[in-house]
Amino acid sequence: MFNVVLFEPEIPPNTGNIIRLCANTGAKLHLIHPLGFEMNAKELRRAGLDYIDWSNAYHYNNFEDYIDKNGFKSLYAVSTKGEKYYSNCNFFKNDSFIFGPETRGLPQKILDKFETEKILKIPMVENNRSLNLSNATSIIIYEAWRQINFKYDNKKY
Repeated sequence: MFNVVLFEPEIPPNTGNIIRLCANTGAKLHLIHPLGFEMNAKELRRAGLDYIDWSNAYHYNNFEDYIDKNGFKSLYAVSTKGEKYYSNCNFFKNDSFIFGPETRGLPQKILDKFETEKILKIPMVENNRSLNLSNATSIIIYEAWRQINFKYDNKKY
């Protein structure tokens, strides 16, 4: 299915909601450390409910560790600094989407590694900063899944 990559997430309920999203869409979750919380945080478990036990979560020491183990080919960055709307993209099974931390987004040194057409944005009204991380992740994952006609391979990935 798809891959959700969270770069240094900070807020446990957002990650909990994303765990739930991944469990319900078959997406894999990749967490790039450092995290702003412990994986057993009460807020994380409350938001993720029992889905935490059903989801696939992988941990990485840093961005380079993630790239070394997964590659870069089908990775999209999601950022308010992007120029291309996510809705103008054709997604395929196993595509990956990296999202930055809630308070600062993806750092420029990460964005600089991407071609312009691989940095996606979600439209918003002018003068707003950003969407909630779990909401933005839902928008992207459901659009990608819609594009493959909501097909789901129930094999463990």
